[in-house]
Amino acid sequence: MLEKLFHLKENKTNVKTEIIAGLTTFMTMAYIIALNPNLLTGFGYNGTPALWNAVFLSTCIASAVGMFVMAFLANKPFAMAPGMGLNSFFAVVVANIVSITGLSYVESFQAGLCIILVEGIVFLALSVLNVREKIVDAIPLGVRLGIAPAIGLMLMNIGLGSNAGVGANSQFYVMRDFFGSLTAGLASTNMGEDYSAMVLTVVTMFVGLFAIVILAQKGVKAAVILGMLAASVIYWAGQAIFLHTNPFASLQGASFVPAFGDMVSTTLFKFNFKGLMEIGWFTAITLVITFCIIDMFDTIGTLVGTASRAGMLDKNGKMPKMKEALLADAVGTVAGSLTGTSTVTTFVESASGVEAGGRTGLTALTTGIVFLACVFIAPVAAIIPAAATSAALIYVGVLMITGLKNINFGDIAQVLPVAIMLISMPISGSIGHAIGLGLISYTVIKVFTGKAKDVSALTYVISAIFLVKFFLVV
Repeated sequence: MLEKLFHLKENKTNVKTEIIAGLTTFMTMAYIIALNPNLLTGFGYNGTPALWNAVFLSTCIASAVGMFVMAFLANKPFAMAPGMGLNSFFAVVVANIVSITGLSYVESFQAGLCIILVEGIVFLALSVLNVREKIVDAIPLGVRLGIAPAIGLMLMNIGLGSNAGVGANSQFYVMRDFFGSLTAGLASTNMGEDYSAMVLTVVTMFVGLFAIVILAQKGVKAAVILGMLAASVIYWAGQAIFLHTNPFASLQGASFVPAFGDMVSTTLFKFNFKGLMEIGWFTAITLVITFCIIDMFDTIGTLVGTASRAGMLDKNGKMPKMKEALLADAVGTVAGSLTGTSTVTTFVESASGVEAGGRTGLTALTTGIVFLACVFIAPVAAIIPAAATSAALIYVGVLMITGLKNINFGDIAQVLPVAIMLISMPISGSIGHAIGLGLISYTVIKVFTGKAKDVSALTYVISAIFLVKFFLVV
């Protein structure tokens, strides 16, 4: 049955490998289950507990829907969830609607969901009509080859920075403070428990990273997930021994009953088009276009970059069944708008599952099932330490950087766009924006070196759209 559905032998994989890969992907992106409702409801300060519960459930359900489509329609190992960056932008938009209209946060949230619904429908239409696939083909081969290494640097940035830190804005704080303390001398004990917690975080990350590398060198296919588990055990033990805290305290008294009633009352099919129109139709249209541009190129970049690492691209740098893969995120986005969350997109953490051996939709199906199960077992997923997932992200990031060997360093028209993406992607945290800068630089070089005919008409159009986005759209 599974062989017929996912063509495992043809893709040189098996059920065990695919399930391990799916679990690996889940562990590296499980943070989104709690972080997404926190971001979209202002960490509990905006809205109501009912809205938080609704967004939490929507995150699990919409992600699973997207992954099921990815599994059965595209047969690809890519996982989906509400996109980071896009969710923060959505939260800002909702806050602005509150400020402009005077509506409550919940009513403004329901107005914001209208934007996500329209975006999802637009993507469905563009995917069915092959427009999105043509946009992928329009990206020059050199830029496409540079996407994976740039994503690798961004993964390392996430792993070494905010994901290993303490809070959404802790970029590099833990690593910076730790190595700063080494320079000042480890004899300093003024930091007390804060220093111990910092050391435990960094040690956990490095233990996980070295464990993954050693196991991978020994040919262990489950190296990533085993390394993460080893790091988790170290972290839990450190919490108990050095920080004198119970790492499993959050499980005590935790509720395992899904709050579906809260979702029904606040977000399920709750679209406030009247509230959205109060900000003006031009602003509303601009917001839809902005979401579309960012999401389209984030998804394209993740698919191309991760597929490149998995050897799924043909000699022309194209991925088979790209149309079906793009349809998956469109369906996920529509599902998210119907249930109550921001844009669903392909997650860059899918690369961890690919590195664990995932090659078919069974990997995506496994991750989707676990996401759906988290509706009931969220407290268990929450105890996985961020530092353990950081180890996996750093490891995968290093592997993706090796894609630079495919770049023709003798061609400056290829090297400069790639270099710009390598710099801009980890700094901006946006795959789409980095691709836009890469395309613009490629186009400029070709035009002013007398090779304007090398640039396709669609590449000119896309470059122009990004210029408008960067300089005119606020």
